[in-house]
Amino acid sequence: MSEILLKSVNKVYPAGAHAVYDFSLNVKNGEFLAIAGPDGCGKSSVLRMIAGLEDVTSGEIRVDGVLVNEKEAKERDLAVVLPDYIIYAHLSVYDNLAYGLKRRKVPREIIDMKVRAAAEILGLSDSLFKKPKALSGAQRLRVALGRIFVREPKAILFDEPLSNLDANLRVKMRTELAKLHARLDGTFIYVTRDAREAMTLSTRIAVMKDGFLQQIDTPRNLYDYPANLFVADYIGSPRMNFYENSTITLEEGKIYLNFGANNKILLPKQFVARIKNADEYINTGKVVTFGVRPEDVRIDRQALQDFPDQTVSARVDVAETLGEKTQLYCQLEMIEGGKSIGDDPTQLIADVDKRAAVSSGDVVQLAIDPQRIHLFDGYTQATMLERDEQYETLPEFSEDASFVPLTPQAERQIKDEEVEQKKPAKRGR
Repeated sequence: MSEILLKSVNKVYPAGAHAVYDFSLNVKNGEFLAIAGPDGCGKSSVLRMIAGLEDVTSGEIRVDGVLVNEKEAKERDLAVVLPDYIIYAHLSVYDNLAYGLKRRKVPREIIDMKVRAAAEILGLSDSLFKKPKALSGAQRLRVALGRIFVREPKAILFDEPLSNLDANLRVKMRTELAKLHARLDGTFIYVTRDAREAMTLSTRIAVMKDGFLQQIDTPRNLYDYPANLFVADYIGSPRMNFYENSTITLEEGKIYLNFGANNKILLPKQFVARIKNADEYINTGKVVTFGVRPEDVRIDRQALQDFPDQTVSARVDVAETLGEKTQLYCQLEMIEGGKSIGDDPTQLIADVDKRAAVSSGDVVQLAIDPQRIHLFDGYTQATMLERDEQYETLPEFSEDASFVPLTPQAERQIKDEEVEQKKPAKRGR
């Protein structure tokens, strides 16, 4: 398999829609890379440009160092898997795997060798002469991938291949794809809107929004070190708790984070040391967005003892028992007749032990792990925190990991300038 390089790639459609802005990415040989983001973010446009199904407006795409911008899709030797991947119901597994090779008039003995080798790797050796209707969903996916694998393409590109499946089957197929990548040791590029799918499958994830790249990193680093508010919100389920209009103050030699109407927690010195340009925020009234993930809000006695200066009171509105854990939806301000849970800025979600004796209406003490909180600039939405010694990346990924996304204001300015350029010139009288 191969290495794929994208350098400053842009895509503007004939109608004028700018789908991808200045996109750069280096996919290493044998890597499983996901391109993830919400609908309309440009991820499928990137994949289609790599495959040769869409023209590149500007920039470069290279496969193993060879520029492929002007090459037709069939000349790039890349395979694409779509949601409605095709296997032929009237053909056996063997004939499905052999189909593409027969069309290319590959000698029969080579076809047989390739098909049986692929079947061995894919765990289909005992099913070679069965029809697809006798196979499980996982086996049918293996057959579809096997048809590609026997071709030995330079990379396999997946455009939301599991989107048509029900939830349970999607989970099984994710596991199946991860196993196949380990066996094939090939280069996979996988497009998905599902952040959890990207997290569970890939070596690295490139997160996109509105045509702009937001961050490229490993799933763990994206989760623990989001570059901005969007990535922090997109990665993780349930979503991170956010509190806008928070401030940082210095009181009697100690640094506090103030959020909500009356809540504040002490920030440890080790954490304060990670804040970039801390003097711009401490006692200046400059607003920040405070974020904390539900699993970093704890209710157990040990946490309350460990973090006495990071404890808040809250009323439990809903306690959901999920089997492996209990999820609490709490109200920080405890005001009667407040907003609904969905749009309440004083809501706090906590994942606690499944045996926690908590019911709706209880007022509880919640401890926030001070080393696991996140701070974002209230204007630029960029993270305010330097990475610490827990951040890990391989040397070959260091350049991508150092990528700094544009602020929402800079993205908007680029789009506004495009609109101005498209306006017809005013005619003189």
